[in-house]
Amino acid sequence: MNETMEAGAPPASFSHASMLDILARADAKGIKAVAEDLLDELGPVEVLVNRTGLAMLPYIDTVQNTAFHLGEVLMAEAHIRLPDQGVEGYGAVIGRDLEHAMAMAVIDASFTGDIGKTGIVTFLANEERRQAQDDDIRLRKVEATRVRMETF
Repeated sequence: MNETMEAGAPPASFSHASMLDILARADAKGIKAVAEDLLDELGPVEVLVNRTGLAMLPYIDTVQNTAFHLGEVLMAEAHIRLPDQGVEGYGAVIGRDLEHAMAMAVIDASFTGDIGKTGIVTFLANEERRQAQDDDIRLRKVEATRVRMETF
């Protein structure tokens, strides 16, 4: 989360990468509702890609610090263009939820085109906070299962 923001206030902006990270992990119903609210303001939408497929999942070997492919994962991907604004949007999520990927693309294009940006930033800040809480709960559960052994 942005360290310079006031308590409770959304950050002024998100980087493109952090925005896509948040949207990919966002609640599907919530992200679809935000995208639906933006559609009327967008004008024509040109769909460039809307598909599912397999993608290689990269991972880092922490011992040798080298990248390798862990395996394949099913992905849903969407890529759109807003010809009136001259911007594009992209979305990709694990699984086969094409609507989630398309909602990501709509929000990405809207954010880039400065359409409904205040609502998007508020959604992103709330989602980022929820995801951090979920991560904290998950890490606490993992830590609770850790076995500590003494070595001689």
